Amino acid sequence: MSDTILYSVADGVATILLNRPQVMNALDPAMIVALREAAERAELDAAARAVVIRGAGPAFLAGGDVSKFHANLKRMPELVRESAAELHKGILALRRAPKPVLAVVHGAVAGAGVSVMAAADLAIAAEGTKFTMAYSRLGTGPDGGATYFLPRILGSRKALELLLLSDTIDAKDAMAIGLVNWVVSAERLAAEGEAIARRLAQGATLAFAEIKRLVNEGHGQALAAQLNAEVEAFARCAGTRDFAEGVTAFVEKRKPSFKGQ
Repeated sequence: MSDTILYSVADGVATILLNRPQVMNALDPAMIVALREAAERAELDAAARAVVIRGAGPAFLAGGDVSKFHANLKRMPELVRESAAELHKGILALRRAPKPVLAVVHGAVAGAGVSVMAAADLAIAAEGTKFTMAYSRLGTGPDGGATYFLPRILGSRKALELLLLSDTIDAKDAMAIGLVNWVVSAERLAAEGEAIARRLAQGATLAFAEIKRLVNEGHGQALAAQLNAEVEAFARCAGTRDFAEGVTAFVEKRKPSFKGQ
C-alpha cells in the first residue's frame, strides 16, 4: 500500500485515510490501487468492528486527477477501464464488509469522492463542505457506483438532477436530501466522527452485518423473500453471545457490553 492511503486500527475502528492533500486527495491510478487494497483489508480485518474513511488536508476527495486525464487523452478509454476495475473492487469491498462504514467528509467532495462517500453506510460532513458530481462537466458519465447508490439514497429525480447538471450543493442541502446523515462544525468533525465510529465499533457487530446485508440486498427483492431473509438473519443473531448479552442486559436494566461474537 502506498503512502497516499494510510490504514490503521485503534479501539476496533479501522481508519482509511486518503493522504494526497496537495491535490485535495484526487485519485490517480496508484492511489486507486492503494484504496482498493485498504478497503479489502478493512473488509477482512477481524480487529476492525467499524471502518472510517476520511481525507487529509483541505478536502475529503476531489474526484479523479484531471491533470492525468489531460496528459493521457489518447489512452483514456484503456486507462479508465483499468482504474475503474480497481476502484470498483474497493467499492464492492466496502459494501460487502460485515461491519459499518462511516465517511467523515469536509472541504470538496467531488466526482468519485461522492461515489466513495455514497458507498459508505453512513456519512457525517463538516459545515461548508461542497458536493458536486462533476462528471457531466467533463463530458462523461460517473463511476464508483454513483448511478447505483444515488437513486437509492435520493430517488431517481434528485439523483438525475445532480448527475446531469453537476451543480454544487452545500452540507446543509446534502443533509436535507439525505446524502449525508449529520452536519457539524468543522471544529467538531473529527470528534463527532470518532464518537460515531466508536459507538459502532462497540455495538453488536454480527447484528450490524446482518442489517447491512438485508438493506443492501433488499432493493428489488420481493416482500415474501425479504421477510424470509429477515427471519433467517434474526435466527442467526439469536444464536450469538451478543444476543444473549443484549437480552440479559435488557432484563437487568443495564447497558449491554457487546463483543462482536
